[in-house]
Amino acid sequence: MIKMVIKKHVRKPEWLQIKLNTNENYSSLKKMMRDKQLHTVCEEAKCPNIHECWAVRRTATFMILGDVCTRACRFCAVKTGLPTELDWQEPERVADSVVQMNLKHVVITAVARDDLKDGGAGVFAETVRAIRRKSPLTSIEVLPSDMGGVYENLKTLLDTRPNILNHNIETVRNLSDRVRSKAKYDRSLQFLRRAKEMQPDIPTKSSIMIGLGETKEEIIEAMDDLRENHVNILTIGQYLQPSKKHLPVIKYWKPAEFAELKEIALSKGFHHCESGPLVRSSYHADEQVDMATKQFHSQNI
Repeated sequence: MIKMVIKKHVRKPEWLQIKLNTNENYSSLKKMMRDKQLHTVCEEAKCPNIHECWAVRRTATFMILGDVCTRACRFCAVKTGLPTELDWQEPERVADSVVQMNLKHVVITAVARDDLKDGGAGVFAETVRAIRRKSPLTSIEVLPSDMGGVYENLKTLLDTRPNILNHNIETVRNLSDRVRSKAKYDRSLQFLRRAKEMQPDIPTKSSIMIGLGETKEEIIEAMDDLRENHVNILTIGQYLQPSKKHLPVIKYWKPAEFAELKEIALSKGFHHCESGPLVRSSYHADEQVDMATKQFHSQNI
């Protein structure tokens, strides 16, 4: 007789309830994005904070280089396949939107473009330059893929002098190959280390999501790996399964556990750490950059 193994569904706890808000700010931002043919990771990755950020804070994270990723990471809701041709007018449209939204801080991320020799670094750099030209008082955070791990691609981007270089390791070492597609844990650490070597005065940042089966000890090991590569800012958030085809949630970490992880991270020398169930890499990034940059320059690390 064959026994069937039924995977137990982990019920979402009360502290992960998301408040929807589709007020005028939310509606106008959505319309502007469509009118300018722009994409946001807020929508494409099904971020749980989209209603707070769009409707209340009036902030957004722009996703450039199209909306089709060449990778198929098992945690990510962004669609994958064969990307479209490059749109060299996109940087100007992003910059115009930054001006229209009167942003103090903007996060620019992108799909992975392994089909391009420069990994999309050229369009990334043009976007930073366009924002600098049209909105010089706006601080800029860039969140690229590893761009193939190519030194020249990273240099092309960092030569534009963004205020923050953000690159996510996403998960702990033990789960990395299962969770991510093509990206490698050590290559991401090398990417972050090289960024610091190129531009020592630009704070670096990374993020991990938990709830995929990692242990507390493995999370702390990931913190140590990031600090060994001189990463200054860390964000830790709860993994949420975007669809049934993605990896399941193994555990919902409690708010008190996130608070403990934040204290551990700060004790290890991170200049700033955001840690909570709904925290994402660019969540409240405007506050993060203010606090971390002050700490960074005061310590001159």
